[in-house]
Amino acid sequence: MLEELVKLDTELFVYLNGLGTETWDAFWMFYTTKFNWIPFYALLLFLLYKRLTMKMFLITILVIALMITFTDQITNLFKKMLVLRLRPCYNPEIDDIIRLVKRSCGGKYGYFSGHASNSMAVAVFMSLMLRSKYKYITYILVVWAIAMGYSRIYVGVHYPLDVLSGMLFGAFSGFLFYKLFKYLQYRFERN
Repeated sequence: MLEELVKLDTELFVYLNGLGTETWDAFWMFYTTKFNWIPFYALLLFLLYKRLTMKMFLITILVIALMITFTDQITNLFKKMLVLRLRPCYNPEIDDIIRLVKRSCGGKYGYFSGHASNSMAVAVFMSLMLRSKYKYITYILVVWAIAMGYSRIYVGVHYPLDVLSGMLFGAFSGFLFYKLFKYLQYRFERN
């Protein structure tokens, strides 16, 4: 069963990755680069700043930092210690038929995607924080996170299952840290 799932995942990766064209390579490389999203993150923080007291805003920054650290470290635990699944670009069975758009492939192991988990954690957390004020924020953030996951398949560094698993874990992490924020908000706003 597991072998069949891995085979299907590989076939789906080869298909999706093969849909790419040089025309879109620059766009997806830009999209997948975390540094390029700093203005977007700044905008999200500004929207939070407008809604919260200074004390709660600072607590929220701390919760977000903890969430990203937690999500990233669990991702690394799965990649480097628990699963050890080769990234597609290190898979000798398909390395000659895939499109590797990214110059470097990254670490040897790729299950599950850190980009997918971190972006979905941010999407879920920020959606829950801002949904009462901004009606369409959830749709925008979830589409952004899904596209971030797809970008990892497009550039050739993650299988679809890496991305899906990362997104599911990221959603869990975002929800968990939102609950932590609500607990802290309750504790600090009572005083």
